[in-house]
Amino acid sequence: MVTNDDGISAKGIRTLYETVREFGDVVMVAPDSPQSGMGHAITIHHPLRLNPTDIYGDITALACTGTPVDCVKLAIYEVMKRKPDLLVSGINHGYNTATNVLYSGTMSAAVEGAMEGIPAIGFSLGAFEADADFSGTVDVVRTVVQEVLDKGVQEGVCLNVNIPPISAGPVKGIKVCRQAHAYWADRFENRLDQFGKPYYWLSGDFEDQQPADDTDLHWIEEGYATVVPTQFDLTSYSAIKDLENWEL
Repeated sequence: MVTNDDGISAKGIRTLYETVREFGDVVMVAPDSPQSGMGHAITIHHPLRLNPTDIYGDITALACTGTPVDCVKLAIYEVMKRKPDLLVSGINHGYNTATNVLYSGTMSAAVEGAMEGIPAIGFSLGAFEADADFSGTVDVVRTVVQEVLDKGVQEGVCLNVNIPPISAGPVKGIKVCRQAHAYWADRFENRLDQFGKPYYWLSGDFEDQQPADDTDLHWIEEGYATVVPTQFDLTSYSAIKDLENWEL
């Protein structure tokens, strides 16, 4: 199954589809419009619709009115009527490194796959332009997909793959690593609309709080694609013993 958060007509998902179709039959269910930053949102207050499209030839491709996670759920339970052998999401326009994974619709689709027990991979490219060059992603996608099909991944784990843009030079290789401890230092720009009414625009700076040489940010800066095993279990096991000392 192929999905994304940039929308079914995005350049990144076309590159992903064209790369993975050599591995087997493809079913695509993706949002009908951009859904970046939706995280693990699901639609519960509006009806969901699936609209067939022929923009990818004769494969099953459906545009969904919902979120990336909606797309995964509908693909499994209404379109395929079974779990796919592999779920791939992306290729996202822009990195999903460090804590960006928490906001990412691309990665939330992969996490949903892991929750369903499906081998799942989210791919992202460090370029935001609509016409970004995705040619440098093909070898990385092909390599990681082949490894997952051959060797699998642990249950409850999906892979977060980030790839430097080709403008930074050829990708030097692929590194398995941890996500960096980095996050957005948020700020809001106060603006006025054409009627003089105030509104706010989210902005901020992405800050690496603990730079280290074993993180996704480090290896991307060095010119490597990164693979971070990602899980949906958010329990802080190291904190359980601390809380056991509480007088509850």
